[in-house]
Amino acid sequence: MPQLTGIHHVKFPVSDLAVSRAWYEKVFGFEVTLEFPDSDGVVRGIAGTAKGLGELGLGLREHPAAAAGIKGFDPVSFGIEDKAAADEWAAHLDDLGVPHSSVIDATVGWLLVFHDPDGTEIHLYSFAAHGIDQTGRRGYGRPVVRT
Repeated sequence: MPQLTGIHHVKFPVSDLAVSRAWYEKVFGFEVTLEFPDSDGVVRGIAGTAKGLGELGLGLREHPAAAAGIKGFDPVSFGIEDKAAADEWAAHLDDLGVPHSSVIDATVGWLLVFHDPDGTEIHLYSFAAHGIDQTGRRGYGRPVVRT
């Protein structure tokens, strides 16, 4: 089987490119490096980088129907280190006036949930595990037993 080498970029559909660009810049330190104009020369998409994502690119594409279609859905979870990082992000979001969940003891690690301007659910999930056995807890994952 051919090998994957990672994730090249993550692209979010948005209804208003200017509003979403400003929000992603404010929340994630998004820096635009590319613009994608349509056939009339109107920029309908942008791509760039965000602090902490390394080589992973982040894109925003104006597509109101798709943005409405994933409202409330979490297409990606961005990684954070641990509970302290989740607490730092909660404080950062508080400073920006961005509503968010409390820090959640999720299936494996700590999780912080909030929404972009279109209602797309953004997850910040820790790579560090909390060690809590959530097996049997409603709405949580459980280990797969391989036979």
